[in-house]
Amino acid sequence: MVDIRRLERELWESADLLRSNSKLTSQEYCMPVLGLIFLRYAFSRYQFVEQELMKDRPVRNGRMLPIEPIDFRGKSAIYLPEEARYSYLLNLPEDTSIGEKVNEAMRLIEDQSEQLRGILPKTYTIFQNDLLRELLRIFNNSALNNIQDDVIGRIYEYFLNKFAPAIAADDGVFFTPKSLVRMIVNVIEPTHGTVLDPACGSGGMFVSSADFIAQYGAKANRVMTFYGQEKVDYNARLCLMNMAVHGLNARIASGDDANSFYHDVFNLAGCCDYVMAIIWSQRNGIQNVHNEAINLRAA
Repeated sequence: MVDIRRLERELWESADLLRSNSKLTSQEYCMPVLGLIFLRYAFSRYQFVEQELMKDRPVRNGRMLPIEPIDFRGKSAIYLPEEARYSYLLNLPEDTSIGEKVNEAMRLIEDQSEQLRGILPKTYTIFQNDLLRELLRIFNNSALNNIQDDVIGRIYEYFLNKFAPAIAADDGVFFTPKSLVRMIVNVIEPTHGTVLDPACGSGGMFVSSADFIAQYGAKANRVMTFYGQEKVDYNARLCLMNMAVHGLNARIASGDDANSFYHDVFNLAGCCDYVMAIIWSQRNGIQNVHNEAINLRAA
């Protein structure tokens, strides 16, 4: 059984040590590192789904039919061309520009997922080859093959929370503590329908809602539709990556037109089953949290 807390701590300490020995800021380091965790997750899920597909693969004229991208979409997974697979990147020759190859892997994955198009980081050439190769090695932990217990999702959220203070300081935004997100979801008890977070940040409300209904054997993508708005584009990209690493579908709008509470980008007024949000305000240097979690049941 995986000691998830120990694993989280060990992976973070290893990755953060590499950052401290580089000239990269937390902002420069955050998105690419989370991208590598996503890449590792995508590969683990690819292998898992591939094995499932091979069990019942039809045979024609004595030959097993090849697996195609559409087969993976039917399993809520992303098909990975060979150059986008973690194993391929791990075994690149020493004289290869690993940054360029990881950038290309991200582009290939975006070609397979409309939700991720233009979202994944492609700044890996700012990393020195040795640093990037070591990061790939760190995340090649066999414990991360455990798809069913969502170990990768836990690691991703742990890293995101670790990076959050630096991101918040740079962007002037705040990430809601996970404990508060869970409290809101437990009070509201979302079970179905349309869920909106008009200040979605990294998507914690959506992940927690999916975890809530999973306790009752339900699949979030089958019974819920997630919508999010986020004024900071960087955070909206984090949200979409967070959704992908948890296997969730969501529509996320970002930028000035999605300035949270002032614009109803998706025209959802009166159409939501649940609206969840946290408003942070700052007075006299003290952060006050106003819980604006509202349970709106459509007529």
